[in-house]
Amino acid sequence: SSHGGQPHLAPYSATKAGLAGLTKNAAYAHRFDRVRVNGVNIGWTDSDGEDVIQRRFHDAGDDWRERAAERLPAGRLAAPEDVTGLVTLLLSDASGVVTGSVIDWDQTVPGTSD
Repeated sequence: SSHGGQPHLAPYSATKAGLAGLTKNAAYAHRFDRVRVNGVNIGWTDSDGEDVIQRRFHDAGDDWRERAAERLPAGRLAAPEDVTGLVTLLLSDASGVVTGSVIDWDQTVPGTSD
């Protein structure tokens, strides 16, 4: 959503874009402090909070996850544990000098929506 997103998500998209900018700004501000600052721009993920959003704001029924999965390339929503490997890498020495990066972690092309 930080690359555009659906029209009804404009405020959400703006905050995601703001976080991307803040990540890069913080990385630049601390570039000589040997502090690495990176971000992960996580796509649609199944969580308790997402369940509340789907039910409260989209009138979704109990089958909303299955219906969503049918429209996704991986055939399912992402799970929080799916991103742990990437976050672990970024927090480890294996990521080396990487700083100021915002990684789009999603199963769709950034800026598109189906």
